[in-house]
Amino acid sequence: MTLPLTLLASQKFANLLLANNALQQQIIAIAETANLIVPAIAAEQIVLSSAGADIGDKNVQLTYPRACLYSTAVKNILFEKFRSLSGTVTVTTEVWASGNLVTDTDVWIHYYVEAITEIYRQNVGDMSDGFYFSGAYDVQFQAPKAGGLGFAQSAKINCVVNVSQG
Repeated sequence: MTLPLTLLASQKFANLLLANNALQQQIIAIAETANLIVPAIAAEQIVLSSAGADIGDKNVQLTYPRACLYSTAVKNILFEKFRSLSGTVTVTTEVWASGNLVTDTDVWIHYYVEAITEIYRQNVGDMSDGFYFSGAYDVQFQAPKAGGLGFAQSAKINCVVNVSQG
């Protein structure tokens, strides 16, 4: 059975982060250059879910830090004349950090975003199945707030993927 387009797009980005523990290794490598210890995001914490912190905190399976991937938009603009779907899918990677000190989460979130975007920048191009990633993305940081292990902070990385199918 083929996954729906929106799940398939999110899964492709999750696979980039999971391949050979890419995200975990990238976080460690970037933190080492600054002589910091930043908690790595385990493979089990890279999930396809749009659950916000309030729901994720109550779900025993989701802990901190974590990365949740989901599609937020599909645009069928028919820029290819003889395709039933040619347009874009927006995939969001929402990364969460939490710690007992707000200064920790406020620093860690930037390392997580840098690690994720570095992996995405290394994987520009054809993603197969009619998906093409140009490498363009935008990041929105959220302010820290009470939650998680004391304080929680998130950032959203939005990637627009060109899609051509049918």
